[in-house]
Amino acid sequence: MNDFVAGIARLLMWLIAAAVGLVLFASLLLATLVLAAAWGLRAGWARLTGRPVNPWVMRMDPRTGFGTVFRSARWSADAQSARSAPVTPDDAGATASPSRRGGVLPGVQEVTDVEPRQVR
Repeated sequence: MNDFVAGIARLLMWLIAAAVGLVLFASLLLATLVLAAAWGLRAGWARLTGRPVNPWVMRMDPRTGFGTVFRSARWSADAQSARSAPVTPDDAGATASPSRRGGVLPGVQEVTDVEPRQVR
């Protein structure tokens, strides 16, 4: 009797998993078909009206994220102070703090453990 109940439970679990898989497959297939139909209608309308078909693209420019950060109040204050007092490589180690170095690394002249070599 115990084996019979275990077999029925195993069969029910298998049927439930198969049903979930079929529902997932059907929903993905339906979403794909809807997108294909929309794309086909769009391309057909463009051909009918004589216009070129523009591709569907996600316009993403990585520079916009950096621009957003640098336009914020904290970064613009640093940039304004860096513009008002320019830092030259000669006095970079003496006057530039780590957060306001203006693109010049402090202490560049003191680096001695680097040996230049030819690029292969």
